[in-house]
Amino acid sequence: MDYDLELGKVVAHINKIKAKNVLVQLPDGLKPHAKKIIDAIRSKTSSEAFIWLGDCFGACDIPLGLQSLKIDLVVQFGHNAFVKEAGW
Repeated sequence: MDYDLELGKVVAHINKIKAKNVLVQLPDGLKPHAKKIIDAIRSKTSSEAFIWLGDCFGACDIPLGLQSLKIDLVVQFGHNAFVKEAGW
């Protein structure tokens, strides 16, 4: 994978907040790496991880209806930097 997705930070945050269900959103260019991302989350946390297969056009494109799915955390990956530091 040519991208540094900082999965260590993602895993640490999931464990910190004890998220049970994590939804991962990826732009089309990163979807071929979805299994690697999900496997890393599942193997290093006690969370169940799911891939959002719909479109993702950036940080403002949050899927609707997440409360009914009992999603505790949405993790969005993108091709470009959005924030210099996530703060966690």
